[in-house]
Amino acid sequence: MSITTKLELRQAQTLVMTPQLQQAIKLLQLSNLELTEFVDGELERNPLLERSQDDDPAPGHERQSEHSNGADSYDGHDGRKSSSESDGSDGEGDGEWLDLQSKDSTASNDSLDADPGDIFPDNEASAPPAQPEPAWNGQGLDMVRGQGHDDGDAPNLEAYVAQSKTLREHLSEQLNLTITDPVQRVIGHHLIDNVDETGYLQGDLEASAEQLDAPLELVEEVVAVLQTFEPCGVFARDLQECLALQLKERDRCDPAMAALLDNLDRLAAHDLPALRRLCGVSDEDLCEMIQEIKRLDPKPGLSFGASPAQPIVPDVMVRELPDGSWHVELNTETLPKVLVNQSYYTTVSKTAKRKEDKTYLTECFHTANWLVKSLDQRARTILKVAQEIVRQQDGFFTYGVRHLRPLNLKQVADAISMHESTVSRVTANKYMATNRGLFELKYFFTSSVPATANGDAHSSESVRHRIKEMIDLEQPQDVLSDDKIVEKLKDDGIDIARRTVAKYRESLRIPSSVQRRRLKRLALSATA
Repeated sequence: MSITTKLELRQAQTLVMTPQLQQAIKLLQLSNLELTEFVDGELERNPLLERSQDDDPAPGHERQSEHSNGADSYDGHDGRKSSSESDGSDGEGDGEWLDLQSKDSTASNDSLDADPGDIFPDNEASAPPAQPEPAWNGQGLDMVRGQGHDDGDAPNLEAYVAQSKTLREHLSEQLNLTITDPVQRVIGHHLIDNVDETGYLQGDLEASAEQLDAPLELVEEVVAVLQTFEPCGVFARDLQECLALQLKERDRCDPAMAALLDNLDRLAAHDLPALRRLCGVSDEDLCEMIQEIKRLDPKPGLSFGASPAQPIVPDVMVRELPDGSWHVELNTETLPKVLVNQSYYTTVSKTAKRKEDKTYLTECFHTANWLVKSLDQRARTILKVAQEIVRQQDGFFTYGVRHLRPLNLKQVADAISMHESTVSRVTANKYMATNRGLFELKYFFTSSVPATANGDAHSSESVRHRIKEMIDLEQPQDVLSDDKIVEKLKDDGIDIARRTVAKYRESLRIPSSVQRRRLKRLALSATA
């Protein structure tokens, strides 16, 4: 048996996920804020990258390629190696204050079909504090105007704005003024550290006493003092105690009100007959007590140190043209503008002697070029997906939510010859400014609800909108049940099951017909 050696030439194709390709995929799913942070990091690491400040690249900065700006514009600095990019490719605030109660109350709440948000709506529970007034420096405006003019810059007015005080700082100041005993101060500071942002005391007092090696009675004594601090209601262990502290401050915690606080689960369920019997008051007195409860603050700590709300900046903007068509463009304000400094690379590479230095410069140059191309491709991909979404959902932009069509990722991906995963990444954390408001790109992707008589399917979002409209227009004497809503929708050509209506109603945080009837009766009693 002989053994022979031979050479064979084979050709095969393989897909390799290089670091550059992984980076390009990662950029697709970043929001504009995350993209800005990422680009800032690259600018710090790569000496060949620099931020572009104007529309035309400076001498020595290489252009990438010329791109025409069509009607559906992508304004990315003409796609130069400085690349201006836009971003690539349903949440709701939960004010369920009963979560702060004990598990026993929660269990009772569930048995009563209670909706916690019915007592303290999110928009009333904790309104953000007013912005603090600018701090006065005591020197008048002349001193402010004199700042920063040596180099021709305008004064930095932000330096003169008072910083908002945090809840912990506010409580610590009161502690230092109220308690002089050093042992009680240590306990007080420990308890302040256990207060969450809403003002509630977290953790068990026995565990705190054991950790501090202090008597439990002394810890409870300090808690009693801390509960007199402002804002009223802080250091409460649950919602009932928080409301009780505020009512005691107003000298309104009588036996009837105490009985009402002991039955917050029934209040959430709007079980007025049971509350009236337990409190021993008339309908009129009960309505006044409930209104007084609603005027209290269930989260007193949020009035301090609340971070200002960050507005959502749209990545894509859509506006109507005179001929009725829709113009889609990227928001250039959200696009990082970076350039590859070609002249600096040429100069430095000539002076580099060591092999390591040359390798480092070459890697920086290739990385910078790849980043610019990735940003450019990312922006174009977003624009392409957004244009297809607008084309598919033109009825929504023209007539409103009722005309939103069922749409999925595959339909858009097939239309623009991309993979579904790419479209999914592009639509993640991206927002579109339209004539009907600001929407996340994923909002336009909805499941379908079949139609009766073989008609066109309906978007689940449009069906939810119809359900909300029906409930908003219902009369106190004619509250719609889920079965009645099903009948009305079928009359409109929508084939839907009762359990689906219930699911959509719950997703909209709309109470059941029984709870809505109680709410409307309560509202009528309050206005009578």
